[in-house]
Amino acid sequence: MNVSFYTLGCKVNQYETQCMIEQFEKRGFTVVENNTPADVFVINSCTVTAESDRKSRQMLRRFRKLNPSAIMVLTGCMPQAFPCESKALSEADIVAGNTDPKQLPELVDRFKFDGERIVCIGEHKRDERFNTPSINRFSEHTRAFMKIQDGCDRYCTYCIIPTARGNIRSRSLSEIRAEAISLVEAGFCEVVLVGINLTSFGRDTGINLCDAVDVVAEIDGIKRIRLGSLEPDHISDEMLERLSRQDKFCPQFHLSLQSGCDKTLARMNRHYDSAFYYDLVSRIRKIFKEAAITTDIMVGFAGETEEEFKENLEFAKKVGFALTHVFAYSRRAGTVAHGLPNQVTKSEKEKRSRQMIAATKMSEQNFLNSQCGAIASVLFETSDNNIYSGYTKNYTYVKVKSATNLCGKIADVKILSAHDGYCMGDLL
Repeated sequence: MNVSFYTLGCKVNQYETQCMIEQFEKRGFTVVENNTPADVFVINSCTVTAESDRKSRQMLRRFRKLNPSAIMVLTGCMPQAFPCESKALSEADIVAGNTDPKQLPELVDRFKFDGERIVCIGEHKRDERFNTPSINRFSEHTRAFMKIQDGCDRYCTYCIIPTARGNIRSRSLSEIRAEAISLVEAGFCEVVLVGINLTSFGRDTGINLCDAVDVVAEIDGIKRIRLGSLEPDHISDEMLERLSRQDKFCPQFHLSLQSGCDKTLARMNRHYDSAFYYDLVSRIRKIFKEAAITTDIMVGFAGETEEEFKENLEFAKKVGFALTHVFAYSRRAGTVAHGLPNQVTKSEKEKRSRQMIAATKMSEQNFLNSQCGAIASVLFETSDNNIYSGYTKNYTYVKVKSATNLCGKIADVKILSAHDGYCMGDLL
């Protein structure tokens, strides 16, 4: 039988889809692209916003319409956070949560046998352990994600993820080492460590994120180690110093800001203020001379006044991010912020988004300009008419001309010019 996958959401979801792919392959299924006919369609949902849920429902209905006789599976965070709403989606033959990524092939086989609709959504338990299976490869050819942490206990007022993912839990160092070896054997030279709350890695086992970085770095063939999104208040000076001594570590820090206004941060139940955040950025830049600071910024959070937005905007300009994901606040059922007063109108959120994007685009261009003249190693990933593209260790997007195939290779480049979203360079 053929099985196809459609993934929404974060890098963790992408990793878990790869786990599902390998579990289905072990049961004899053939994986096909989601734009081709298949016997089974699996939608791995995201539920971070109401829009994410809408997309999941949309894709479920689309695949059902295109493949009326196929077995439709809805899994991931949406069923876990909103089981009743997910169960009501009649287009899904199987509705499953995210507590056991190994169970889907068995559920599909059961449905094939008796044709009875299946709803299987387990609960996240307080004593739950990390149970995501290892993978042997990844869909990208040069960079592989490795999930090493799950769960979150921060309870930001706008976020449903603690409900969808449960308490924090960490992967063992021995499993991390074994998967790193498998990924090298599959041809990968860069690994991105990811998690739901990555900086909480090891809090349940008495270690920290640096230990995971060091274990992966020990593996011959791994040339680069990158980190996913980081919570600012979990990063200590000791961790920064340890990371600075690791030659394979890529100095790109995606520090989730959310807002540069202290009043807004307090309503969000974030665990830091703008002064702490700015001090952390300053310390990183002092230790890592080539560091890139990237972030997420929310506009239009519940109760955000014009003055608070201006504080948010000015703080973003002050930091000068290398890359920024700007998004408007979306009310989420089941969260504290959903019921907060003084919700910002859609038109006002759109206006503030445009202003924030314009300001952060200027910062991004300034960062690219600052890279000109530098010599950096680039891991090349894609090509188009002899133009090869890839990323430096600090995640600067670089293009070069070459008559030689560079995909999957690391080469030194002199960066010559900055353009909209990328730099051009010459091979050395």
